[in-house]
Amino acid sequence: MKAKLCRSLGTAVNVLATLLVHGGAFAQDAFVVGVIADMSGPTASTYVPVAQALKSYVDYANTRGLTTEAPIRVVIADSQSDPTKAGSIARKLIDEDRAILLINASLSSLYAPIIEESRKSRVPLYFAGGVCPKETYPPADPLQFCSTGFAASLDSQAAMQFVRKTAQGPVRLGLAAMAIPIARAELDVAEKIAAGFGFSIVAKEAAAPQTVDYGPVAETLRKVDPNWVYSWSPWSAQVRIGEALRKQGWNGHYMAWAHSEAEDELERLKDDKFHVIGANAFFRDEEPVLSEMRLIARRANLPFSVTRSTEGFITGMVTVEIFRNVPARATPARVLAAMNNLAVDLRGLRGGPLVWTKDNHFRTKQYYRVWRWNDVEKKIVRAQDWISIDIRPQ
Repeated sequence: MKAKLCRSLGTAVNVLATLLVHGGAFAQDAFVVGVIADMSGPTASTYVPVAQALKSYVDYANTRGLTTEAPIRVVIADSQSDPTKAGSIARKLIDEDRAILLINASLSSLYAPIIEESRKSRVPLYFAGGVCPKETYPPADPLQFCSTGFAASLDSQAAMQFVRKTAQGPVRLGLAAMAIPIARAELDVAEKIAAGFGFSIVAKEAAAPQTVDYGPVAETLRKVDPNWVYSWSPWSAQVRIGEALRKQGWNGHYMAWAHSEAEDELERLKDDKFHVIGANAFFRDEEPVLSEMRLIARRANLPFSVTRSTEGFITGMVTVEIFRNVPARATPARVLAAMNNLAVDLRGLRGGPLVWTKDNHFRTKQYYRVWRWNDVEKKIVRAQDWISIDIRPQ
């Protein structure tokens, strides 16, 4: 009897050991999502809300039973805006935390080492909050996906179309950005589009990420007297260049990308010639879903304005929908299969749904609105409602 009991216990221990070694072949306690985000560093104000709102939405979905099979566990790692740390952080999330999906919310200068680790492990890489790499556009890289609102080349196309429609008379255009590779490249795109519209390009300036005083950049722009300036960069650079121009007496029109800070900042600036173009609804747009977002933000006690959380909530909605289509025994390959055939109803947070296909990991349509401060009405108003651009192979 004693020997039989020992044999039974031994069998049970061996079965348990087998389950542990093989990562739970018959069950999965949680789907692990590893998030690499600039939680500190010069661009943290843009990326912290993405990571924390993402986690808040996923936690909310877990408690509401909106996920299937197993809950989703979000693990956030701080990249500190440091490219030299990005690869090792991604590797740790895959090897130690057992992430079956990586989400990257960081500066483009961190992309290369994270992409490399994704390729080595065949773990899908989802860009959220950071600019969408061209490899997510059709025909897409098999492992790279993106839902971020801002998009290289398309943003400048929409922005320059707005300037052409709005400007009264000839356009003398100044271009300004943070000196990072993706922003420099976007200025080149904007310059080409603007030239095709007949605009005069009078200056193209870039400031280092560590810049404290944007006065010299603004002075260079002001001296050539543009009547429009377009900036496409992290918000910290965009707004400081604009403010520096105003301090020097420049009174032209300024166009910037509507990062998560933009809604609050337009209210602060109260500048009726400061326009922002973006793909995400503002909270003052009063879409019904925004009440739910406010509730989630309050419950999570998010340490920033709810107006900065839209990009993160969209990432959370997409993440939940991915795993609703993944079997209980999830693997990176099964996650990838779900991502290759995905349609997410964003419920008014954008102008339409987010759709990914096997060949298009960006979206099938991109939508844009434009806002500005109205000095007569003393509030933010839409300068342009949703327009759409079809996404075609690059």
